[in-house]
Amino acid sequence: MSVAAWLPDDPADRRSWEAALERLIQENRFTIAVVFPAVGALSLIASAEGWLPDPLAFNPLFVLTGVLVMRSPLVVGVLPVVDRRAALGVAVLAAYSYAIEIVGVTTGWPYGFFEYGVSLGPMLGGVPVALPVFFLPLVANAYLLCLLLLGPLADRAVPRLLSVIALVLAMDVVLDPGAVALGFWRYEGGGLFYGVPLSNYAGWMLSATVAVVVLDATFDRTALGARLEACEFALDDMVSFVLLWGGVNAIYGNWIPAVVAAGIGAGLLRTDRFDAGMVPWLADGERR
Repeated sequence: MSVAAWLPDDPADRRSWEAALERLIQENRFTIAVVFPAVGALSLIASAEGWLPDPLAFNPLFVLTGVLVMRSPLVVGVLPVVDRRAALGVAVLAAYSYAIEIVGVTTGWPYGFFEYGVSLGPMLGGVPVALPVFFLPLVANAYLLCLLLLGPLADRAVPRLLSVIALVLAMDVVLDPGAVALGFWRYEGGGLFYGVPLSNYAGWMLSATVAVVVLDATFDRTALGARLEACEFALDDMVSFVLLWGGVNAIYGNWIPAVVAAGIGAGLLRTDRFDAGMVPWLADGERR
């Protein structure tokens, strides 16, 4: 069954539950985008350092639940512009993420030989079933942020695509060293960049390019841009990414990834989405 078949046929029904989800996210922005990644970073570090008992350390259910909560602003933010063509694109990207990861685990191409050191839930062909939940948002967040930061330049394909690909690579510069430090996965023989081989980034250049091109070809960029302008929280998942992985890298002394995370955070601040309105009690104070 196609993912597109899950979309409601009645536009009124779809708008009503989209509005309900938007209210839920809007009323809990600070908890989702700040509290969850902060608690997540602390629990992951405690797990890696052996401070938590086995049933709690790297508990896959806790990890996946936390990730899904942090992803919710992105999902709810883009949901109104997901038509059947976009849903097909998401399905293609999900299948692609499985395919290239399975190839990577079994052959070492294109990232270099690696293996998972922590259970991230049920496995399929040696990779987590939940892999798209981890991979697709990296590309989607990078795409959204670049649309906002580029302004009119986003209408030109080459600057748009190159910018998004570069940002996805920058996000992996943050993600991979942090994940290796925590023991999520390890590369055979280690690597020059905080335990990550340079071949990993060559592989990410390939996978990011394919994913960005598919995303760009299947989503209505005009509708997506309009949605971004109307939705305050669409990039909150990127805030979670910066806080969680920037924090993990800082704790483990991975200073280059931590600085790159701070740079991404600076780009987020330029979008003017994260003022006192994100913190309910500050926003209430301003209104009074």
